[in-house]
Amino acid sequence: MDFTFTEEQQAAVEAARAVFSGVVPDTVPSPALTPGAVADDFDRPLWAKLAESDLLSLVIGPEYGGAGLDPIALCLVLRESAKVLARVPLLETSAVAMAVERYGSTELARELLPAVGRGELVLTVGASGRTGHDPAELGVTAQLVTGESGGGEGSWVLDGVQTAVPWAYSADRIAVPAHTGEGRAVLALIPRVHEGLTLAEQFSTSGERFAEVRLDSVRVKADAVIDAEGAWEWLRDLLATGTCALALGLGTGVLAMTSEYTGKREQFGFPVATFQAVAVQAADRYIDLRAMEATLWQAAWRISTGAAGALPASGDVSVAKIWASDGVRRVVQTAQHLHGGFGADTDYPLHRYHAWAKQLELSLGPAAAHEEALGDLLAAHPLASPDTREPGGRQATGRPPET
Repeated sequence: MDFTFTEEQQAAVEAARAVFSGVVPDTVPSPALTPGAVADDFDRPLWAKLAESDLLSLVIGPEYGGAGLDPIALCLVLRESAKVLARVPLLETSAVAMAVERYGSTELARELLPAVGRGELVLTVGASGRTGHDPAELGVTAQLVTGESGGGEGSWVLDGVQTAVPWAYSADRIAVPAHTGEGRAVLALIPRVHEGLTLAEQFSTSGERFAEVRLDSVRVKADAVIDAEGAWEWLRDLLATGTCALALGLGTGVLAMTSEYTGKREQFGFPVATFQAVAVQAADRYIDLRAMEATLWQAAWRISTGAAGALPASGDVSVAKIWASDGVRRVVQTAQHLHGGFGADTDYPLHRYHAWAKQLELSLGPAAAHEEALGDLLAAHPLASPDTREPGGRQATGRPPET
């Protein structure tokens, strides 16, 4: 596999590193010592720096004031943000903005995207549904009403619940997936302050302020609803892939922290990093990170290019989620073990990384569920099918066929 990034993507990484280099993970109270949220809002000063560095407009098209880069570039920046636990809604805002540009109307894109790029508009999305286990679009119903009885031409009425919506109290608009009577999914962008929409405070494992978003006959104009085929599914895969990028960045930061600690911590006159048992555990976690990286870029590449494959892009996303969900947990657990009691000290940042890792793991869901989804895809798309081969007999994945 060739993981060479373009000059524009590498420039985005350098810009992100420059911005995030000044971030200190312990700038808010510890989630282990705080009964509620660690803060009422995200890191607004950092958000302003991201806007000044054009990182908020990175994935927005040039016609809206952005650089027009792809999901791979977004994942690269997200990876850097997670190394320092940057408390900003970068994934949610960028992903929803990309969905608006890709599937929304030109009028909606003109209204939202320039303000997003300037850091003036914050977006979030409800992707957990009613319970966090069922598909998110099933948590809300959407009915299209027209004429006098509907109170206006071309409006939608939404009812239902989305739980664990990140940054909901700080966002200007909340993207809510919903299902219609015909069984298809739509995506409504609703202002946070809107008749019929209420927020109930929730707290994440990492100590961030989430919300249960309740919709009671919320009426939304048609131009604020994206009903294009595949829009929610594409956004859902992008959010999952971005979460995998966060897991990779967090794991990379934790392993570097562990390497530095074990290189300095001595027992019997030698650094503990030189002990075979320590080296083997660290090596296993390094392998986890490399697997997380390979599967992440495969998924991001499929989403970015729309390239054909033996399975739909959701299959690659499922593989990335399997590795990210299990991998980030193994990395932080090994780090805690190799740090000894020091790793649980609330004056040391490792415990905060552990809380964030658990939140990411919960967001991604259990690996077994993704393995089941992957199995369903394999059953529905036999790899030996002629439809999965490109001209010349090569597999659509780019790998040579088996002989």
